[in-house]
Amino acid sequence: MRPEDVDAAERLTALAYGADRTDDRRRRWCDRIRHLLTTDPGGCWVADDGGDGAADAAGPGASGEAGSINGVAVALRRDLLWVLSTYAVHPDHQSRGIGTALLGAAIDYGAGCLRGLVTSRPDPQALRRYRRAGFTLHPTMRLTGVVDRASLPAVDGVRVGTAADLDLVDSVDRRVRGATHRPDHAFVMAHSTLLVCDLFTASGYAFLADWGVTRLAATNRAVAQRLLWAALARTAPGSPADVRNLTSDQEWAIDVGLAAGLRLDQDAYLALRHMRPPAPYVPSSAFG
Repeated sequence: MRPEDVDAAERLTALAYGADRTDDRRRRWCDRIRHLLTTDPGGCWVADDGGDGAADAAGPGASGEAGSINGVAVALRRDLLWVLSTYAVHPDHQSRGIGTALLGAAIDYGAGCLRGLVTSRPDPQALRRYRRAGFTLHPTMRLTGVVDRASLPAVDGVRVGTAADLDLVDSVDRRVRGATHRPDHAFVMAHSTLLVCDLFTASGYAFLADWGVTRLAATNRAVAQRLLWAALARTAPGSPADVRNLTSDQEWAIDVGLAAGLRLDQDAYLALRHMRPPAPYVPSSAFG
């Protein structure tokens, strides 16, 4: 994949996911892929028909401009953790081996990694490929809705974080999921609000976007609940909140969400290889 492929890849994923992205969400998606092209060029792949209808995988330094892009896979490596950030095949080109080839190229980029993580959509073909690749599939839940402001408790010990707190973020990440997000800090800080809680007994952090919590990690459940309550309190009154990728290991989050008046639904899957669901942890769909 090359930078000039990013806009076409965005359109393809929006079509494949049935996503109606706002202009801001579209720009943010493209900015994220350009960021990963810089940090993980070997993990960024597109499938191109070469102008003759025959799909070929195009990796680092290769462009899909000769024909149309029919598929995309973007993976990243953080320490010894491999994460699949984006994966889609054009609906009109499925069941032709494109998805298998793309996933194989993305997984090969993770050679030497001890663990793997994918926040997966409930797509039967993708789930079949993940399972064949050795991933364990954990069903996930989602909290959505408008926060009941009357339910919000007083929360102390949580504050807005700055770049000076990123060492704390790294420390929590190493303990909870065994790998940091260090190469992604600048990008995430530019698009999110960081909350931190640093107590004598435990610590944690949460990243918030306009639509909800994008990532949360803590060294114990009590701090995780503090952070989630503080995050929900920062949502605009009357605006919907969204917390995704919750496995059954994250009951601490489910309890907070239900107490805050949010709705709990089935969501998708967290696919993991050689690891249990990190907890307490709300993984990022984009960065694991």
